[in-house]
Amino acid sequence: MSLDKRTLYLRDLTLIGCTAWDEPVFASLIAAIEHGDIEPPAVRLFPLARVADAQRAFLEPERVGKLVLIPPPEND
Repeated sequence: MSLDKRTLYLRDLTLIGCTAWDEPVFASLIAAIEHGDIEPPAVRLFPLARVADAQRAFLEPERVGKLVLIPPPEND
């Protein structure tokens, strides 16, 4: 994937990324979400079986916000 830095600048976008997390960081993040301390904003929810639809929605130029894939229940 390539990104023209002018796109970031001219559209006043923010890019946040991470190449590696210490193991406790991810566990702490999940715990905070599960306890309701953090509520990530989601615009659209997709069951995992509809991952292709989520990918298409991600590519929509007017999309703003997070897309969430919901895994099936553990007993399925």
